[in-house]
Amino acid sequence: MEIALRAVRDSDVPVFGRLMTDPEAVRMAAFGPEDPHDRAAFTAHWERLRDCSEVLRTVVADGEVVGNAAVYGVAGEREVTYWIDRAYWGRGVATAALRALLAEVTERPLYARAAADNAGSLRVLRKCGFCETARARGYAGARGREIEEVVLVLGAS
Repeated sequence: MEIALRAVRDSDVPVFGRLMTDPEAVRMAAFGPEDPHDRAAFTAHWERLRDCSEVLRTVVADGEVVGNAAVYGVAGEREVTYWIDRAYWGRGVATAALRALLAEVTERPLYARAAADNAGSLRVLRKCGFCETARARGYAGARGREIEEVVLVLGAS
C-alpha cells in the first residue's frame, strides 16, 4: 500500500468529518468533542487547525483519503496529532503517515498525547521514536469523564 501526505484540500474536510464520527475511533481518541456529530463544532475545530497548525496534511493510501496528520502549537511545545480511518487500523498507515510527517518537520522536541488505554496509538508513537515522559488526567469529552493520558516526547535527533 502506498501512503503519502499532501496539503489539505477543502474537499478533504467532509471526509475527515465522516471519519471523526466513527464511534470506536471517537472512543479511542477520547479527547475529541462530546458530540462528534455537532457540525458547527467540527467546522470550528477545523478552522482552528488550519489557522494554528504548523503543518496540516491529508493522509492518502493508494490514492484514497484515509485521514489527516498535523503539527501544531508554539515553538518548543509543538505537538503531533493524527486521525486514521478505522478501516485502515493495524495496517501500518498511521505509522507510515507519522514517519512522513516527522521527516517533513525536523524540529525537535515534538510532543504527543494519547489516552492511556489507546494501545494502537501508543504503539505507533513508540515505533516513531516517541518516549513516555509523563502521565496525567484530563477530561475526555468523547467519554464524558476524566481519564488517564500518556504524554510522550520525540527529542532532538
